[in-house]
Amino acid sequence: MTRGEKAPIHVAAAAVIDVAGRVLIAQRPLGKHLAGSWEFPGGKLEAREDRRTGLARELREELGITLSAPPRPLIRVRHAYDYGGVLIDTWVIRGYLGEPRGLDGQALRWVSQEELETVELLPADGPIVAALRLPERLTQASTREYVLGRSAEPDAAGRLRGVLCDGMADAMAASDAGANFLVLRDELPHDDIRSICELVPIPVYVPGLGVEEAWELGATGIVGICRPGK
Repeated sequence: MTRGEKAPIHVAAAAVIDVAGRVLIAQRPLGKHLAGSWEFPGGKLEAREDRRTGLARELREELGITLSAPPRPLIRVRHAYDYGGVLIDTWVIRGYLGEPRGLDGQALRWVSQEELETVELLPADGPIVAALRLPERLTQASTREYVLGRSAEPDAAGRLRGVLCDGMADAMAASDAGANFLVLRDELPHDDIRSICELVPIPVYVPGLGVEEAWELGATGIVGICRPGK
């Protein structure tokens, strides 16, 4: 951020998923910016509020649900609207107590992953929909949804592009080149993993950790595959 540039509004958002694999979306009510569009539930973080704390608060206030399991970090989306920039910290929520209700008067809707591709979502939410196609455990280097390699070259089949990285410099370069997700080639110190996950705006996968340990560091998942070029 350059001098004089306004800091983006920091938002915590959730892809709440039920036992049938459907995703919850909420409709922006009349009187709000982009009213009528659908979005992932969430809201603005308070000053110096921890991201997970803010996420839990927003879900209680907006939907009346309480987290019963750790949230899975998914993606950090930066987007510029006409009123300013937003930074959307998005998490996958599978463990929660209560039945979601629109406590702010917003309409709610459960949709399948396929239906999610056709809904009129907010402009910032496109990368979130794409990231939801990724698993929490990478067990293959190539599927119909993604392909893992050494560069961010566009895939002819339109699959998400994953790039193998050795550290921060590789991760930043791959992210800038348009990679959809990153896979760390080797185990790194926890502080290095946390820094990478904070600085790159795309999902990061790490080897050598349990799922919840990886989530705590900010990674979206773990690696359990024979990686190309290893």
